[in-house]
Amino acid sequence: MPNATIDGPKIEDVNVKKVLVKEITNAMEKAYKFPRQAYVITINEHKPENVGVGGRLVIDMLKNEKYEEK
Repeated sequence: MPNATIDGPKIEDVNVKKVLVKEITNAMEKAYKFPRQAYVITINEHKPENVGVGGRLVIDMLKNEKYEEK
């Protein structure tokens, strides 16, 4: 079974998740030509205080963006 794992921030709206899973499944079905039931999509959601980019926590990056907008 082909599978795809999405790692990213929390998606609050379950309908957005449904669309994401459907579109990823569509792309995988097009590429692999297996029945839709063969694909597994996993969404791993992470809080911004648990992800670092470029040596900084995302939560700190978001705080700086909000500060700079003011």
